[in-house]
Amino acid sequence: MTVFHPKKPEKEVISMRIPKDVLEILDQKSAQANISRNEFINQCILFALAHMENEA
Repeated sequence: MTVFHPKKPEKEVISMRIPKDVLEILDQKSAQANISRNEFINQCILFALAHMENEA
């Protein structure tokens, strides 16, 4: 039988400035998705990074 070992992903605390109107949209969208603002921003960043054109 496989044993479950819960793991907490390593994360770094940062601070960033976001325009108020963008923050309002982030809050609305994260509430609609029923996830935290932090998780929503992380998923947006990962999506953007995965879909960027590779420029030198």
